[in-house]
Formats: sequence, structure tokens, C-alpha cells
Amino acid sequence: MMKLASYNMRKGVGTDRRRDPARTLQVLREIDADVIALQEADRRFGAREMVITAHLLAEHSDWKAVPLAMRERSMGWHGNALLVRKSAEIVGCGAIHLPALEPRGAVVADVRIGAELVRVVGMHLDLSGLWRRKQAHAILAHLDAAPDRPPTVMMGDLNNWSAASGCLRDFGRRFAFAQTGPSFHARHPVGRLDRIMVSNELRVADCGVHASAAARKASDHLPIWAVVERDAPPSA
Repeated sequence: MMKLASYNMRKGVGTDRRRDPARTLQVLREIDADVIALQEADRRFGAREMVITAHLLAEHSDWKAVPLAMRERSMGWHGNALLVRKSAEIVGCGAIHLPALEPRGAVVADVRIGAELVRVVGMHLDLSGLWRRKQAHAILAHLDAAPDRPPTVMMGDLNNWSAASGCLRDFGRRFAFAQTGPSFHARHPVGRLDRIMVSNELRVADCGVHASAAARKASDHLPIWAVVERDAPPSA
């Protein structure tokens, strides 16, 4: 059993328009997940520096960043980053290049926590429905091309408002969605833009939206979380 979380941290800029990475880290500590997918983890322009510095992460958290950065001062790929427990083993990781008009990408890592190995995909999809579907197909094709298929979790800001159409329908053919609830806008959440999806080897035991006082200020998205476990095999 492991706890997962996904958070569009908005580059550490809260609804009060202040950039406060320590506050973002406080929200993550409140959730206390084993694996975290972050979106907008790096600044957008210039050197695209990480918002939560390596020192802050090392000294004030129980996580380490999966080494996905393509730039020296970044944490992730196009703002997508993965954090795992310091005790976790990172078996492998990489970037998934997505078709897009604006910079978009997804990241993937195989992580062993205790005896369990899970493949984790973090993503931040396009605002355009047409490009979201192309990006969903690229992610699924990447998973299909892998020589092995461990239990898989996909998480991120999908930017899709309707559960019955678009990329959600594409993902839903093969993955089950955690029913976490609306996470956007943080002050008055009505949109289920952030999603956690699991392959059929896994079962969602519990899930929700983290709506603490700090989370309502730290970003325009609320973080979502899910507790997952291996699904029991059918009895003989």
C-alpha cells in the first residue's frame, strides 16, 4: 500500500500572489505521500530554476527528487517533477516528449517502495482538447513500447473539464480514475482538472482533495491524493 499525490504548485505562487516555496513544502508535508507528481515545479523563463531548492528539499522534507532535469538548475522536465521518499529506490526514469504547440512534456519513473515496484507517470497536458488527446496517445504509446509493464500510476493536471470526453475517455479505456473530487480553483473548487489514474493491477483504497488552510493559499490548484494497493488476484 502506498500514498500518492499530485499537485500543480503554480511555481510556488499562491492566491495571495506571493512566491513561497516553504509554504508549498508545508502543504506537501501535510499530505505526507510516498510519491508526488508536481506540475509547474520550475520557473518558466530564463534558467528555469527549481522553485523548491535542493537545499530546502534535503533539509526540510522526507523526499528526494527523481533525477529528471534536462537543465542544470531545474527539478523536472517542462515543469513536471517527481518526488519520492528518501528510502525509495529509483530503478529508472526518463522524459516523455509530447506533441504540442507550447512546451509540454511528461515524466516517468520506476520506483521501488519496500517490496512494491510501481511505474509512475507525471503530466501536465495542454489547454487545447485536440492537443490533449494527441498527448494522451503519446503517453499511452510510450507505455506500450516498454519491454515490461509493472503496475502503473498516472497523475497530473490534465486540464480536462469533462469526464466523459477527450483525453479522459482515452485514458479511461485502460486506467481507473481515483474519485478525488474538484481541485480547481483552490478558493472555490469546481473543476476536476487534476487526476490520479491506476492500472488494473492496482486498487484505490482511499482518495481525496487536500484542502487545508495552507493549501488554499499556496496555489490556485488544491493537491489531490490517493492510497493504492495491489488488487487481489481472482480466487481459483
